[in-house]
Amino acid sequence: MLDVRRLHLLRELDRRGTIAAVAEALTFTASAVSQQLSVLEREAGVPLLERSGRRVVLTPAGRTLVAHADAVLERLELAVSELAGVREGIGGPLRIGTFPSGGPAIVPATLAALAQRHPALEPMVREIDSARVSDGLRAGELDVALVHDYDFVPATPDTTVDQVPLLEEPMYLATAGPADSASPPGPAARGETLAELLGPWAGSAWITARDGTTGHAMAVRACQAAGFQPRIRHQVNDFRTVLALAAIGQGAGFVPEMATVHAPQDVVLTRLPLFRRSKVAFRAGGGTHPAIAAFVDAARTAVGAAEDASRRGRAQAEQPMRSRQ
Repeated sequence: MLDVRRLHLLRELDRRGTIAAVAEALTFTASAVSQQLSVLEREAGVPLLERSGRRVVLTPAGRTLVAHADAVLERLELAVSELAGVREGIGGPLRIGTFPSGGPAIVPATLAALAQRHPALEPMVREIDSARVSDGLRAGELDVALVHDYDFVPATPDTTVDQVPLLEEPMYLATAGPADSASPPGPAARGETLAELLGPWAGSAWITARDGTTGHAMAVRACQAAGFQPRIRHQVNDFRTVLALAAIGQGAGFVPEMATVHAPQDVVLTRLPLFRRSKVAFRAGGGTHPAIAAFVDAARTAVGAAEDASRRGRAQAEQPMRSRQ
């Protein structure tokens, strides 16, 4: 009989690449992980791992078993969700991951709604980059998470994680002006291409998210698609800081529509043919868990309120531009 916990270790090795990474993520020692995988090989009766230089990699049989492990662990998640649905009321810890800009815009309103509807629930929020959410969910560090992807940086398919859509929003170019150097913000930015909208800023300094984040990759690839390599001066993950730096002429930067509620008076916003999509992610099979379903419902309510606030903030930010035209 194959042990489910050992199947989990094999799956993590397939995703993370090294025994050391598996051990660190799951708070085991490397030797303990190796021992458990050796036991799993004996249970399976065929080699699951082989040496490749200084690393171990999965054999074809190992990869086959990982595919079955995904299905087994998803069924277990479904079982946990159904059992939770039988219990009366929704309560206990709920470990929530969020990308930085989701914090002020979505999370407080979501938690307020949860507290009102399910006072026995104990939400615990952790800021995490979207690229690391899948690892956090599989390791049990998170139960649910807000994630996002961008045009030019689509999400990597992952059979261990399910997602439901939450929000699609356009991206804006934030600059200091003058007003006639940027396209007027509007529903379609007058139909200009990305190259036409970003081209005037090719020689400028740029403000991006930190290296290794999806936001950084999006900014670099968008500029490359427009025909130039951005000269990056500042790297910050907080969109309020991006807007503040852009407003004082420290560079051009990208911000999503939700962040425009924080736009300073002097910033110029130009809508781009580029989008960010926010979603709620959870372990495959966990979508029917009452606490996760409650979180999704509360997050959708919060997003509706955030969209209204961003429209008001963007309208105020556009006023200086209109007055100069």
